[in-house]
Amino acid sequence: MTSLNRFSINQMTVKQLSLPELAQACAQLGVLNVGLWREPVQSCGVEATAKLIREAGLTVTTLCRGGFLTATDPTARAAALDDNRRAVEEAATLGTDTLVLVSGGLPPGSKDLYGARERIADALSVLAPQAEQHGVKLAIEPLHPMYASDRCVVSTLTQALDLAERFPAHQVGVAVDTYHIWWDDRAPAEIARAGATGRIHTFQLADWTTPLPEGVLNGRAQLGDGAIDLRAWQTHVEKAGYTGAIEVELFNDTLWTRDGREVLAETAARFTHHTTP
Repeated sequence: MTSLNRFSINQMTVKQLSLPELAQACAQLGVLNVGLWREPVQSCGVEATAKLIREAGLTVTTLCRGGFLTATDPTARAAALDDNRRAVEEAATLGTDTLVLVSGGLPPGSKDLYGARERIADALSVLAPQAEQHGVKLAIEPLHPMYASDRCVVSTLTQALDLAERFPAHQVGVAVDTYHIWWDDRAPAEIARAGATGRIHTFQLADWTTPLPEGVLNGRAQLGDGAIDLRAWQTHVEKAGYTGAIEVELFNDTLWTRDGREVLAETAARFTHHTTP
């Protein structure tokens, strides 16, 4: 098996491509896997997207994203649960068994990180059994601590696993993303911990460069351009038993100004160069 057989292009890496354009470009390059995002899928139509992906011979590795489960307002909390139920149904329709969760930041006026994480656990107790009924696993993605206030109060694999381990592994696990964990010297041991119980539900690659852009969200660099030892992290997850697809998920304004087919081809080539078959 060549490394490109495991390559999955996350849709956000080439968000300038429409879904039909992405499917066609993947077919031309021999890319077999895609990770999809809910907003463009909804714009195209979930059923229409599922049909398009099937006819293109593509496998959907993940759907992004569910989550944002930290609200304290009852109305907002109910709305978040309903949205995540829809996300589970969308994932099932698209044929993926993995819904990635970005858990949510602190509610307005709050400084209670512990309380926010407990509300995530409370929400998972509702959502996880429902997801299982649809054949969908929930993957808690820890985000770099710079996102803790506004986007994700789960900042480390330790925190993500502490939440996930309250539930069966076939219901809740973690997403391992190099961009968010490369700085954490505890992460290799936590990857082994996750692997021991089958909780690595997806593995994503992106590189880290500085200075970060304003707003920091779109600073995920092309593979090989930054400070992360990508092969080392691949080794960690594979020693832990992970054998699934490897997604490349890049939020990068410069990449988005370029021709999407060119970016896809470049990303596939970088993946082959910076990973081990």
